Amino acid sequence: MHNPSPLMTPLAYTVVVRCGPKQQSQALSALQFTQALLAQGHTLLRVFFYQQGVHLASGLRVMPQDELNLTQQWQQLAQEHDVELGVCIAAALQSGIVDAQEADRYELDAASLATHFTLVGLGQLADACSQSDRLVSFGS
Repeated sequence: MHNPSPLMTPLAYTVVVRCGPKQQSQALSALQFTQALLAQGHTLLRVFFYQQGVHLASGLRVMPQDELNLTQQWQQLAQEHDVELGVCIAAALQSGIVDAQEADRYELDAASLATHFTLVGLGQLADACSQSDRLVSFGS
């Protein structure tokens, strides 16, 4: 007699996205992986955008009509699943991606961080990693 396999125990994940819009297939894989783990009932502690990945958090990018807007896709995921989209503040500042607070601090004309994304430090990544069962990184 065949015994059914035990139900998989949900795990806690942290996802690091180091690939940006120019590496669309890798960035799309990160999004699809994240959607799949949520659909399977796992916990997502944080998505952390780092290196080229910070460009996905720009609210000023305009995509051609025939290309998928990954920024909007991440925003939708964050809204539907109450997921934190953390963006490395150091990499974001170097790329001209700032929230209202940083725009004021550096006397810039406007904020450029897309909604549902939050500027955070590496400490938040370390904290999420320490609480995660799995860390998955996309990009090189």
